[in-house]
Formats: sequence, structure tokens, C-alpha cells
Amino acid sequence: MDPIVVALAFAAIFVVELPDKTFIATLVLSTRYPGPLVWLGVGLAFAVQTGIAVAIGGVAGLLPTDVVRVAAAVMFLVGAVLLYRESREADAEEAETEREYAAKAGEAHGFRIVLTCFLVLFAAEWGDLSQLLTLSLVAKYDAPASVFVGAFVALLTVSGLAVLVGRVLLNHVRLSLLHQLGALVCLALAALTVYELVA
Repeated sequence: MDPIVVALAFAAIFVVELPDKTFIATLVLSTRYPGPLVWLGVGLAFAVQTGIAVAIGGVAGLLPTDVVRVAAAVMFLVGAVLLYRESREADAEEAETEREYAAKAGEAHGFRIVLTCFLVLFAAEWGDLSQLLTLSLVAKYDAPASVFVGAFVALLTVSGLAVLVGRVLLNHVRLSLLHQLGALVCLALAALTVYELVA
């Protein structure tokens, strides 16, 4: 286990996911269902999603190092552009996103709550930026266990924040600012990857 890679994966995924639909979906689900059951369902979805990204990243890591670095740099750069573009509409789209996830959460009890939260988040996260970044980090650093731990804990932390203090956080921090911060992190990762490629 490489603690530096764990920390890097945690930081990258945390900053990218905080302004993402993951946060809003978990927040909405936690207003309808008990927080611990929401967090359990969401956490299970994240475990599967992160495991898939790590597995695909491991296969991608078998490619030549320069190919992996170029692909990772491109993915980080695309992530930066997408987050920056989304930041312009993020504040206005927040209410629409909340309505969308409220409609997906029907009446449920006990295990059905966990299953509902799992399905909503698994569908929302499939092919998401965090999954692509996780894949890129595994391919780049060839440390699947470290990336899995960092990414999974970041996703659990973001969803935990949504359950516990989501509404308060959204009242004090604009989503557009969080998107811009995520774009800067992706840009820094792209620059670091390009530096490693040419150094």
C-alpha cells in the first residue's frame, strides 16, 4: 500500500465528486430515508463502481508506459474542461438535479432503501468522471489497492458529508466554485502527467 498514491487518489476524487451529482443524489436520498441506510446503499454502489474502475485501470496499465501517460493526461485534461464548463451552469442546475433524484427515490423500507440507494447511485456514477479518473490513476501509478482505498474513502467521505451536512454546505458554498476547484485539480494532474512524460 502506497500512502502517497492513497492520498493523491483521495484528494483527486474528493475534489471532483464534491460538486458532482453524487453529492446532490445522496443529499436528496437522505432527506427521504434514514441516513445510515442511505450511506450503506451508496457505499455499496461506490465499492462496486470503484472496483470496476480499478480492474479496467489494471488492464490499461499493461499498455506501454508512454501510452498510459498520454491517455491519463488527456483524461485529466478532459476532466478539467468538463468541470469548468459545468461550473457555469452548476448553481442554476442544482434545483433541477434535486428534483430529478427526488423523483427516482420512491417509497421504500429497510433493505429496499439500501437497494434503492445502491441502484440510484450506481446508475448515476456509471462512466462518471470519478470512475474515469480512478481508472487513469490505476493505469498511471500501477497501485490498484492504493487507488481503490483512496478513491473509495473519498467517495464515502463525500456521501457522508451529503448525509450529515449537505444542505448546510450547499447554503454556504456555491457548486460552481467546487466545480472550478475540481477543474484545477484535474489540470494539475494533467500537467504532472505531461511533466513525467517529457522528463
